[in-house]
Amino acid sequence: MEFRPKVWTSLGLGLAVLGSTSLTACGADTSENTAPVSETLSVTESGETGEGGEAGERGESGEGGHANPGALPRPLRLAFMTGHVEAGLALYRAGEPGMAAKHLLHPVSETHAAERAGLDELGFRAELFEAVSKALDEGLAASEIEPQLQAAEANLAGVAEKAGGDPVEIITFLMNTINEEYAVGVTDGAVTDPGEYQDAYGFAIVARDRAVAFEGEAGESVRAEIETLIGLWPGTPPVPTDDPMPLSTISAQTSLVLLELTGVQ
Repeated sequence: MEFRPKVWTSLGLGLAVLGSTSLTACGADTSENTAPVSETLSVTESGETGEGGEAGERGESGEGGHANPGALPRPLRLAFMTGHVEAGLALYRAGEPGMAAKHLLHPVSETHAAERAGLDELGFRAELFEAVSKALDEGLAASEIEPQLQAAEANLAGVAEKAGGDPVEIITFLMNTINEEYAVGVTDGAVTDPGEYQDAYGFAIVARDRAVAFEGEAGESVRAEIETLIGLWPGTPPVPTDDPMPLSTISAQTSLVLLELTGVQ
């Protein structure tokens, strides 16, 4: 998909406080070598969100230097886990099972158990993801287990529906997380951390799913900007490419998503 540039004199867009979470869209003039400057979620010891600083201040560091995702409120934690799964499923279907395996471990491994806390009561079925993991180990092609892949996706969608949460808050969290992941994944015009590059794509897919909750023209505008964002991964996403979009392009587009979100509040 071709990137549709929109000209704004400034993309340092101050967004409204969403519930107890204060988030700010990142400026389009962000350099490719520096993570976008943004206010992101902070999590108190009780698990409630509050105004916070950088990701490193949100608690004990987890994968990729991120705050412990297990400390996030359940709707955000589920969105985070689902983003990894979506990246893994896309890679599996693209014929890259080796790349997919890391991402698809989130729903089944003990390492990521904190992400799954409290999801069983919402209908999370770990056995579906265990079957996918087993298929990976056995070297089966994604086409051979497509029904199982679809069942795993449907299960996460059902859990997300029961988990609830404010879709504006969830998508805002995802946009900020995309900026953070992509800043690590792409530097100096090259994919330097394939896992983070792929995760950022997965989070964009989750944002698209959450945006179905929005009605009317405002909802259509949000979804259109998210589709444009997804199209910024060239080739067969999220397989790494020799010519990734620069961080400034990604952060400009996430800012446009955030801008359109103000119309659905």
